[in-house]
Amino acid sequence: MLTFDKLIKAKTLLGLSDKVTLSDIKSRYKTMMQQWHPDKHPDDPKTAHAMSTQINEAYAILLEYCSAYEYNLEESFLQEKTLTPQEWWAKKFGGR
Repeated sequence: MLTFDKLIKAKTLLGLSDKVTLSDIKSRYKTMMQQWHPDKHPDDPKTAHAMSTQINEAYAILLEYCSAYEYNLEESFLQEKTLTPQEWWAKKFGGR
């Protein structure tokens, strides 16, 4: 079950800002996993393994949170969100 504390810890561990995209989360996860992969720390594999496990858990928590998000796919909403700047201006100000 997701809790506020788990989400904040996951966000903090991955070093994410308050506003991120799913692509940002995936990118940060990959970067951190490369950094903390046990093969890159032959002198301290236990710490690297523990960190890798924490990173995997944080990523799973964030993906679970993102998967529960409901996307608005109403046609009027989608049309508004996909307007070009010129279309937005014309709609907002009548082409003046």
